[in-house]
Amino acid sequence: MNVGAKIVPVSTVQEIKKAIERLSFQERCELMVLLNPPEYDEWDQQMLKDSESGGKLDRLMVKASKDYQEGNCVEWPIREVRRAS
Repeated sequence: MNVGAKIVPVSTVQEIKKAIERLSFQERCELMVLLNPPEYDEWDQQMLKDSESGGKLDRLMVKASKDYQEGNCVEWPIREVRRAS
């Protein structure tokens, strides 16, 4: 936060938008985290639950591990250059 910054009161959506445009990149990131806290994001919570032992992603991990052990995986990113014919 810029300690020497002048505080400008805003009361309309238009004023808020203009104030946000004047924020630094770091300040916009801080605002984004404040308005969208990760710990309250339903999608993130569901992904964490699904990735726990016994979750929905277990069968995908088993398949991926088996494919890797059997040599059925390719290097990523694929470095092959495809030429247009």
